[in-house]
Amino acid sequence: MARRNNFDALRLLAALSVIFSHSFLIAEGTQRNEPLIILTGNQCILGLCGVFVFFAISGFLVTQSFEETGSAPRYLAKRALRIFPGLGGALLLSAFVLAPLVTTLPLGDYLKRPEPYRYVLDNLLLSTHVHELPHVMFVNNPVGLEVNGSLWTLRLEFEMYLLVMGLGLLRLLKLPVCLALVALGMACIAFPGTLHLLGGWGWLLAFFAIGMALYRLRGTWVFNGKLALLALTGLVASVPLRQFILFFPLFGCYLALWLALNPRLPVIPAARFGDLSYGLYIYGWPAEQAAVWLLGGHAPWWQVFLLGLPIAGALALFSWHIIEKPALRLKPRSVRPAAAAAAAAQRA
Repeated sequence: MARRNNFDALRLLAALSVIFSHSFLIAEGTQRNEPLIILTGNQCILGLCGVFVFFAISGFLVTQSFEETGSAPRYLAKRALRIFPGLGGALLLSAFVLAPLVTTLPLGDYLKRPEPYRYVLDNLLLSTHVHELPHVMFVNNPVGLEVNGSLWTLRLEFEMYLLVMGLGLLRLLKLPVCLALVALGMACIAFPGTLHLLGGWGWLLAFFAIGMALYRLRGTWVFNGKLALLALTGLVASVPLRQFILFFPLFGCYLALWLALNPRLPVIPAARFGDLSYGLYIYGWPAEQAAVWLLGGHAPWWQVFLLGLPIAGALALFSWHIIEKPALRLKPRSVRPAAAAAAAAQRA
């Protein structure tokens, strides 16, 4: 696939939307005043839309990555190198730099406790059972103890990677199967009681699977301005119908991928300083927790956002250039060199 696209810009906007929405939750302990929650009548926050877009883009690019890699071990290695090095750095900084500054325990006592080490190991294994650290409270509200409230999606994301690999190995990575997964995911949204049957990840399945399906439809008539206008109309109409999240895979995710792939739109050089979207995502929450703590444990959302964003940006730059980019150089070569070069250009 040609490099001329706006995936970098869309991922960057998605990460920023997550940080924006979290500023309300961290500052106020609730998201009832977040703009999109107001506009949609308490249906969805902007940050959650950002997560949906992340999953749609991932479904598109990861499906491409599996097809172009030509090997399950190589594919898994590439996916692991994309997630775990950056995550490990964020966990270590949170547990052994940020938390020791905030905790009311003496440093020696803090380091003797098992929780910091369990926090790093547990979350590195994509579990969020350990999500607080001893005597660490950033702000006195319902999320004041939460070290990083963004990490819950990473396990689900990795499970989607395994889904793509499994379907690929079974030669089922085809359009009818992808569309069936979209339908299954939408059923999980419409009937929340079914979620336990899929271990909880079914709620995000539709957003990832629509990316898979649209990858299968790349190069067809499906990406055109008339359909994009219909999708926009459908997304707006879903608000009064009280079905905004249910229809977002069909309308919102389609619009995101249409914007990313539209050859008539100028390419925004969003990765000029590096591919910062993942770093912004994993550092956004702790950066804003640090911001509200620095502001004395109480501040309006806009102060938390304006202080937390540059902190997260600096950490994302560090993460990309010192951890993520060097790790990605270790990606195994594809059995199809030309395809591997294209996939690397996408930084999928």
